[in-house]
Amino acid sequence: MATPAFDSSVLTRRGVLAAAAGSLLLAGCGQRNRQPDDDPTGSGAPGGHELVIGASLELTGRGAALGVPQQRAMEITQEVLNLTGIPVGNLRRTVRLEIRDNRSDPREAARQATELAQRTQVHALVGGTSTETSMAIVEVAQKLQVPFLSLAAGDDIALPLAQRTYIYKLTPDAGDVARRMARLIESLGIRRVALLAAAGLYGDSGVRAVRGALRDVGVELVRTVRMPASGRSLTSVARRAATGEPDGVIVWSTAPDSGAAARELRRAGHRGLLFFDPGAVVEDTLSGPNAAAVEGAYAIHPSCIAVSTLTTTTTAELARRDFTYSYIQRHGTFSGFAPYASDALQLLAGAARSAGSVDRGRLRAYLQTQVTEGIAGGYAFAPIRHGGMERDSLGVYVVSQAAWTRYS
Repeated sequence: MATPAFDSSVLTRRGVLAAAAGSLLLAGCGQRNRQPDDDPTGSGAPGGHELVIGASLELTGRGAALGVPQQRAMEITQEVLNLTGIPVGNLRRTVRLEIRDNRSDPREAARQATELAQRTQVHALVGGTSTETSMAIVEVAQKLQVPFLSLAAGDDIALPLAQRTYIYKLTPDAGDVARRMARLIESLGIRRVALLAAAGLYGDSGVRAVRGALRDVGVELVRTVRMPASGRSLTSVARRAATGEPDGVIVWSTAPDSGAAARELRRAGHRGLLFFDPGAVVEDTLSGPNAAAVEGAYAIHPSCIAVSTLTTTTTAELARRDFTYSYIQRHGTFSGFAPYASDALQLLAGAARSAGSVDRGRLRAYLQTQVTEGIAGGYAFAPIRHGGMERDSLGVYVVSQAAWTRYS
């Protein structure tokens, strides 16, 4: 197989991110060092000397395949950070998590964000693995001026920036994913593809990005089919996407719909290749009912899967390896979607450390100075950019024997 082309112009920037990551990723090493109980920051931290982070996650409902791994990742990273505490001014603060189950309901997510911000007085919010729940939290967080780190995809989450000053997005931008996917498709000699995209803002971002990326590499997009609302049958839309026997079908959606779409496409007679965006890379997509349908499918995803001990040399790689092993030890298998929540906690810890305070406004200001290599990939936030993982963090994976394997 041919190897997809890489953009060498971004590799030096990735090296800078890796070099900058040391202090952030090593925050959990050593023994706890308690400091005096004075609080010169005037932050009025609830519950004592803590960094209190509220999370509204999809722990039940259709979004649980994405939400549950986030809770697991946050708990692992909380323990690591609390081994020493976070140096904030002349104090060391521990992390306290206030996690809520939004049941995959945007209205519940908005209610929880309001309660966490006003009653619990959290210093920051994390969550929303679906675009819909994230957008509901965005409105609350911006109005109440609470920093919010979204775990969902959808380019509109952090835009327009003038109206999203307290909002940050950790997932890759749709344009970066689509360009990597288009280069892969071209390298495989595929000339005609169909796009089966999710409903709503998430699918809208994918449709725009895929159309432009395929046009740039000269691959024909024969048709675009949108999925119905989550939970409804995908049989008819899969048949439409498979009509005319395209060489490949791009499934731009999140689990569990990604695996269900693959099954229905195979039932509709599609025998060509399948291509997934990062929202598919969770255990559910590879589960029993989906296994045969997704075997041989490709996915674009941050390079945090299949960690090799043979090439683990940098601080970021060591942190990624340790996180992966901890996750597998506790939960049996590793979810590629999980590291976003871990990175959210590390980014907030880094902002508090730099700001010398847990004041919400100062956390917001120092989040936009964070340049680091996280568990999922590289981040380079700036006053003019609050969203999107660095594009060179993305890798290409193929499903081989019911596992995500790095493609080369």
